[in-house]
Amino acid sequence: MPSSTTNLCQAQASYKKAPGLLELTQSHIQWTPAAKNAPSIRVPHAQAASLFCSKEGSPQVKLKLGLVGNDAGHTFMFTSPAPVANAEREAFKKELTNIISANRSGQKDSTIISNPSPRTPLGASNVPSPRPASRATSVSSNGRSSSSTATRPIDDFRIRKKVLMKTPELAALHRELVISGQITEHEFWEGREHLLLAAAAQESQKRGRPGQLVDPRPEAVENGDVRIVITPQLVHDIFEEYPVVMKAYNETVPTQLSEAEFWKRYFQSKLFHSHRASIRSTATQHVVKDDPIFDQYIEKVDDELEPRRQRGGDVDLIIDLYATQEDHIETGNEKDVTMQAGKQRGALPLIRRFNEHSERLLNSAMGSPAKKRRIEGADSDAYSQIDLDDLHDSESTAGIMLEMQDRNRYFEGRAVVAKEDAEDKVVDVRSTLRHLKEQMPDWLANLSTLKIDKKASDAAFASMTRNVQARVEVKTRKNDIPEGIFRQMTTCQTAANEFLRQFWSSVYPPPSELQTIAVSTPAQKAAKATKMAGYLMKTREKVDALVKAAQKADVDPTRVEVGMKPVLDAVDVALQFYRTRKLPTR
Repeated sequence: MPSSTTNLCQAQASYKKAPGLLELTQSHIQWTPAAKNAPSIRVPHAQAASLFCSKEGSPQVKLKLGLVGNDAGHTFMFTSPAPVANAEREAFKKELTNIISANRSGQKDSTIISNPSPRTPLGASNVPSPRPASRATSVSSNGRSSSSTATRPIDDFRIRKKVLMKTPELAALHRELVISGQITEHEFWEGREHLLLAAAAQESQKRGRPGQLVDPRPEAVENGDVRIVITPQLVHDIFEEYPVVMKAYNETVPTQLSEAEFWKRYFQSKLFHSHRASIRSTATQHVVKDDPIFDQYIEKVDDELEPRRQRGGDVDLIIDLYATQEDHIETGNEKDVTMQAGKQRGALPLIRRFNEHSERLLNSAMGSPAKKRRIEGADSDAYSQIDLDDLHDSESTAGIMLEMQDRNRYFEGRAVVAKEDAEDKVVDVRSTLRHLKEQMPDWLANLSTLKIDKKASDAAFASMTRNVQARVEVKTRKNDIPEGIFRQMTTCQTAANEFLRQFWSSVYPPPSELQTIAVSTPAQKAAKATKMAGYLMKTREKVDALVKAAQKADVDPTRVEVGMKPVLDAVDVALQFYRTRKLPTR
C-alpha cells in the first residue's frame, strides 16, 4: 500500500517502459504502476548508494538509482513535458543526494554532496531548473562526489591531480621523485598545502548569474528560414525574466498547445516582440500577426510617470549609494538636474526593464546563505550589514615561541632601561618652541639655496640600466649547451631543491596558520632529515657526472660548474648544518 507519510516529491515516471508514479517519502523511494494501488518497487533510504542523471537537453529525462550491493539499481524516465520533467528530476536528485550523503557519513543531517542549481527555481513546480554543466552531478559509491569531498582538501586525490595537471613542472617533479619511490606522497605535498587549498577554494566557487538581458536571437539556416535554439537554460531564463510567459505556459501546455507549438507561436507573437531589448521591437508589433492565445497576455506599456513595479523594502547598505552620500559632500559631484527619466516617454519601458534586471542580479549576488543570515539577524545594526567576511583574516598566527633562559629577568631589565630612557628624554616644551621660531624666519631663503647632488641619482639610474641590459643579453644569448645535458642539469637542480625543501621542513617547525598533511613526531622528523641528507650527499656526484658528460659533448665544463654552483652551495650549507647540529631522536 502507498505510504501514509508525507511525500518529499513525486512525479510521473516510467519504469521499463511501463507508466507509473514515482514518489519519495520520508523513509522510502517507491514506484507505483499506473492503475494500481500498491507500489511494485519500494527501496528504503538506507539502500541508496549512487545516483546518475541523463545529460541536460537529452530527449529522455532519466534518473538511475544504484543500491547497496546492486550497482544496476533502477532507472526511471520522467514522462512529463521536458521543462516539467527537468524540474521534477532536479527535485528528486537534490533529495536523493542528501540521503546518499547521509548514508555515507552515518548522519542524517550531513552536508549536501551535489551543488544545487546556480539559479533558484521559481515557485511553480513545472519550471525547469537547468544547469550550466553538460552532465549532471553524479554520486558514486566510492564515497566521493564530483563537487565536494568528505575529507580535507589537502587529502583529496582529485585536488592533487588537478594541481599537477595545471602545473607541468610540478607534475614532472612528482613523477621523478614520488613515482620512483625516493620520497612519499605525503612528503611531496608537505609544504605545498597552500596549492591544494587554493585549488579547492577555486573549485568551490560558484559562477554568478550572467549580466546579459534575456533576448533570444534568431539564426539563419540554409533554406532562408530563421530558427531559435531552445535550451533548458534559455527556458529557465525566459520564465524568470518574464513571469507572464511562465503563466501562459502553465495555462496552455499541454491542454491547448504542445510544448513545441507553444514556443513556435510565442517567438512569432507580439508578446515576444514586446519583450525584445530594443525600442525598435515596438515597431515590429504592427507587422506581426495576431495570436488569440498570446495576445491576451500582452501587458500595457510601462511608460507612466510611476513604474508599474514599485520597489519595496529597505535597500541593503552594501549596495545603497545614498548610505555614503554624506561622506562626499565636499568632494563629490553635484546632482545633474538635466538627467530626468521620462523626457523621452518611449525610452521609459526599456530603462525600467534594465533597472529590474540589474536589481535581480544584485539580489542574486546578495542571496548567499551566509550573507542572508548576517543581514537578517542584524535587525537595525547597520555595521553588521557592511561587515564583509572577506575583509577579515581567517586565522591569525601566534608565531613561534622563543625559548630563552631567565625570560623574566630579560623583561625586567628592559623595563628598567625604558624607565631610565623616559626620564632622560624629558623635553622642555617652551625652549623647544622658542628654538623652532628662531629657525623659521629664513626658511624661504634656505630653501632657495638648496641644491641636490645628482651623483647619487645618476649612479642609481646607471646601475638600473646595466641591470636591465644584462637581463636582455641573457635572454637574447644563444644557449649552446646541448638539449640533453641542459635537461639533465634542470632535473638535477629541481630534485636537489626539493630535497633541500624537505630537509629544512623537517628541521624547522611549519607555519601554524596552515593546514598540514600530517603532524610528525620529533623522531619522524629526525629520520626524514637523515634520509634527505643522504640524498643531498649524492648531489655532488651527479654534478660531477654532468661535467664529464659536458666534456664528452665538447661543451666547456666550467659553464656546467658555474650553473650548478648555487645548488652545490645550498647543499653544502644544509649538510654542514646537519653535521654540526644534534637532531632530536625522540
